[in-house]
Amino acid sequence: MNAKVLVADDEPDVRLLVASNLRLGGFTVLEAEDGPATLEAARTRTPDLIVLDLMLPGMSGLEVCRVLKSDPATRRIPIVMLTAKAEEIDRIVGLELGADDYLTKPFSPRELLLRIRNVLRRHQPAEEGEEALTAGDVVVDRARLTVSVAGDPVDFTATELKLLSLLIERKGRVQSRDTLLNEVWGYESVIDTRTVDTHIRRLREKLGASADLIETVRGFGYRIAG
Repeated sequence: MNAKVLVADDEPDVRLLVASNLRLGGFTVLEAEDGPATLEAARTRTPDLIVLDLMLPGMSGLEVCRVLKSDPATRRIPIVMLTAKAEEIDRIVGLELGADDYLTKPFSPRELLLRIRNVLRRHQPAEEGEEALTAGDVVVDRARLTVSVAGDPVDFTATELKLLSLLIERKGRVQSRDTLLNEVWGYESVIDTRTVDTHIRRLREKLGASADLIETVRGFGYRIAG
């Protein structure tokens, strides 16, 4: 997978560990050691993905994420956050800002590579000509990676689009949080299911008047009404 990954972390040892493993995995690696440098690299070098530490000097990782996701030129760059275990609130905020995934420190380089590959795979368009998915006023075009609601385009991250597509494909069937974590994020074991809840909340916000299409089945998961 010859993708370009920007590694943003102020700890040289962490950058070296991540960069070395990414290069061994076939990636091209860019590096940044603070928030402003991360923004500059994202805007001028156009990475395919950013590995973003939240504790950056100059500008926090959360602020970097907010700026990138609010700029049309960079909002589609997927972000995998690196967080300390004590930063649960920051992790949730990061997901709400549009980050695609997270990993807590200390982390396994093999796990990080797996997460990166899964996120990049979600950003690959479906085969041209594949049937669009519809539910009510919502239309998902997987070949173009676009979503429209009542005819109006709505900006979705690739992870949000994959999650919405899966729910529409299985319209009327309840999907557990564990199932969604496995099939959308590629997690092989059960971890923090609040990742799913956070993304579902973002989906509903973006769907607006069509938010009620996504039903909560308490204690189990979610479905789109059949």
